[in-house]
Amino acid sequence: MRKEDKGIVIEKIAATIKEYGNFYLANIEALNAEKTSELRRACFKQNVKLVVVKNTLLRRALDGLEGDFSPLYDAMKGNTAIMCAQVANAPAKLIKEYGKKFDKPELKAAYVQECFYVGKENLEALVSIKSKNELIGDVIGLLQSPAKNVISALQSGGQTLHGVLKTLAEK
Repeated sequence: MRKEDKGIVIEKIAATIKEYGNFYLANIEALNAEKTSELRRACFKQNVKLVVVKNTLLRRALDGLEGDFSPLYDAMKGNTAIMCAQVANAPAKLIKEYGKKFDKPELKAAYVQECFYVGKENLEALVSIKSKNELIGDVIGLLQSPAKNVISALQSGGQTLHGVLKTLAEK
């Protein structure tokens, strides 16, 4: 590969990582063409971008980005695929699902929500990370809870003042 071509590939990798923010490094070695196609289709449905890269080009792309990505460098050995996504746990769920099915892909490392996860033992933690929308839903549910309790207390004693006072006194 010519030096100019390498520069273009490095820029594309860096742009992809910047665009998505969350990325996983996975080993998809030993997947045949059929299984790889099935994994790529699943990634497409989940809005996960899957790209197989050379480790040296990935390292240069990470060096060009803002921040220190050195904790990931030890994981960049052998066959490496990058799985990028806006939803933090989407690639982890795919890795877990297809890992059970085909024994690959295998998690090498991940950069999720500005934290590093190195090693396949972190897969369960990554699967359980909640997305931004799920966290917002939890917060809204917690904020609505006290109001719902007051409304149910007012309704449970009937519409009379006596019922309201009785219900509040019991609490």
